[in-house]
Amino acid sequence: MAGREFGHHLGLPRALSGLPLSPLVPGYGTLAAAQHAAGLRHLGEVLAAGGGLQVLDGLYVPAGPRGRRRVDAPLLEGLARSSGPAVAPLAERLAALHRADPQAPRRVVLYQLINLLQDQPTSQLASYIGQLGVHRDEAAGLLAAARVRPALDRRQRDAAESLADAREQRRLHRLRALLDRLPAGGTDPALAAVRAETAERLRAAEDALRAGRRAEERGDREAASAGYLWALHAAADDRRALGGLVRVHGRHPSLGAELRAEHVELTWKDSREPPGEWRLLRLYRDGRGKPAVRGVPDSANATAGTARDTGAEPGVTVRYAALPLRDGRVDGPPLVSRRLLVAPEVERPVLTDGPERIEGTWRRPAGAADVTVEHTGPDGRTAQLPAHAEGFTATGLPAGGHAFRIVCHYRTAGGRTVPSPGLRITATVHPWPEPVRTLTARPVGGAVHFGWTGAQDAEVRLVAWPDGAPEPGAELRTDALPPPLDWPGPADALCPPPGTYTEVGAVAVRGARALAGPAVGVEAVRPVAGLTAHRLPDGQARIVLDWPEDVPHLVVGWTPVGSGGGGERTVTAHAYRRGGLQLPVGPGAVRVRAASAPRVPGAVVVVPEAAEVLVPPDAAVSYQLVRAPRRLLGRGRTLLRVTLTAPGDFAHVPEFVCVARGGTLRPRNATDGTAVLRIPGPELARHGSLERELPTAPCPAPYTLRGFLLGEHAASVRLEEPSLASLVVR
Repeated sequence: MAGREFGHHLGLPRALSGLPLSPLVPGYGTLAAAQHAAGLRHLGEVLAAGGGLQVLDGLYVPAGPRGRRRVDAPLLEGLARSSGPAVAPLAERLAALHRADPQAPRRVVLYQLINLLQDQPTSQLASYIGQLGVHRDEAAGLLAAARVRPALDRRQRDAAESLADAREQRRLHRLRALLDRLPAGGTDPALAAVRAETAERLRAAEDALRAGRRAEERGDREAASAGYLWALHAAADDRRALGGLVRVHGRHPSLGAELRAEHVELTWKDSREPPGEWRLLRLYRDGRGKPAVRGVPDSANATAGTARDTGAEPGVTVRYAALPLRDGRVDGPPLVSRRLLVAPEVERPVLTDGPERIEGTWRRPAGAADVTVEHTGPDGRTAQLPAHAEGFTATGLPAGGHAFRIVCHYRTAGGRTVPSPGLRITATVHPWPEPVRTLTARPVGGAVHFGWTGAQDAEVRLVAWPDGAPEPGAELRTDALPPPLDWPGPADALCPPPGTYTEVGAVAVRGARALAGPAVGVEAVRPVAGLTAHRLPDGQARIVLDWPEDVPHLVVGWTPVGSGGGGERTVTAHAYRRGGLQLPVGPGAVRVRAASAPRVPGAVVVVPEAAEVLVPPDAAVSYQLVRAPRRLLGRGRTLLRVTLTAPGDFAHVPEFVCVARGGTLRPRNATDGTAVLRIPGPELARHGSLERELPTAPCPAPYTLRGFLLGEHAASVRLEEPSLASLVVR
């Protein structure tokens, strides 16, 4: 039965008294966020009351066909155990609220229901209230409550829902500001009690603050500290009390504060027994120049040691205070830091000198808007240098000491530009060598001769670059150079190790500094050993050699002696081992040379001297028996015709000797029998063909003749022998 006005004839005496303007529970914002995440319109839906939720004279849910049960801690704890994962935490939180204040769950649910109804158009209220799960007997009363209780806008609701947190944290000034947003003269007795309590505590804080000021004015630091501490204990957000404590205890900083690249590092010790928690505060002036206080982020309930403040605004001067806490309350005077300008310098500055030059590099702090560099030379003159974000380059500098002042500039939120104190570093420009302009390498026999230009008044050092030569002109430190080239050889030529490729660079060295010069590649091919050549008929020569290890190709060439022509052939290891090597050298004398084929294009190739052999001309000595006509009275003479066949004027003819041995087996060598004929080489060369008579019966018949070539040139001339049968004398 609906009454004519609020509180009249609603069926339940005083059922609508004390309509809440605020839930007045700490952590309401977190609770409401979890409720919305679970998809609940109001926290009464956690109770699963169906359409029987009652809130007017207490918080009830249906029990049995016609009964009801008051919502208490056991009921909420049972719901926390039996509900799903989305609702169980909410039921557990409501149970905790009930244990702290039995009226808290009803205040929260009633506050939310009234807000929901006030957000709906008037024409839809009758149907909407049925959707909220409220008992039908209380629908008219709730509608009347929604009409009577002042409607709160978004700003007022934020204030109403933040009251309990500010009260719990004893932030009285914020609490008073939140209360001032809410309608005055309402019918919420709990809110009225909060107003009265807040006013009383603020009066006490003001009295303590005045007492601290009077003590500070008369120089009684201890009494002033006690007054300010009492004011801060009463009103934890009283900036005047905090400022007074900072003035009293900040003369001798006891809280370490060091500026780092991206934060301020705070260090302190806790001398209390037992140690407790601390509250870290940052004190500064805002963009309008007014004192401001902020808690250091992520430092709630910090313990002594080290903490970081990553939220300090660049370009602002800050000071820090560490308040000791015990059971959440200030437990003594604060530790105060020195004043600190939040303007970090550049990190890891490095100055590197070069020829008449200094290059500077650094890591710029993230908040710096600009970096400037001031240069002071050996003559004391100072000038600004152009710089970029990560460094600078100063050129045309004389030798000597140079100083640089590097300053970071920061823009504040108020639009001001604030410079850092600046970082001063020095460097010295040293004399550098003149670079090597050119480098040449020329093979000389089995060695290589190096020559260069440039590098006046500097040491030229030849080095082997293991990982590739740097660009010519690259600036180096002498102690970082590879060791000097250690190839053996005379002063003007060096012998590289066979089978190697080396990139040799010339470096100009002067003291501790060096400049890279040009480089050349030198390849020393492996030598070819055991090279011999044997003449074959028709101007061919068979080449025999010891194939070098790990060499895939050889280059074999031949050059006629005293004439042009010749040729060259590349031979693979597989082909040589399979079929040997024959060359068309022709009939004349030729020089045959064999070398490993170079592998690196463009390299200076050094070839050992040993792989060369002289192939003599294609000369042959032939002989045969010639039977003279039989005489009238006796046997005819036996003649031996010896003929020399050679190209051109062939002078190196060996001696020819004919040996007789009894029997039909021919002699094996020149001493295996009796020498029956000798023709000196020069005589044979002069005549070309000779016939000489053999002695009669040099040994008993039958005997066998055979010719041999003797002397140092015997191997250079081919001996052509007739058939064995023609050399047997019977």
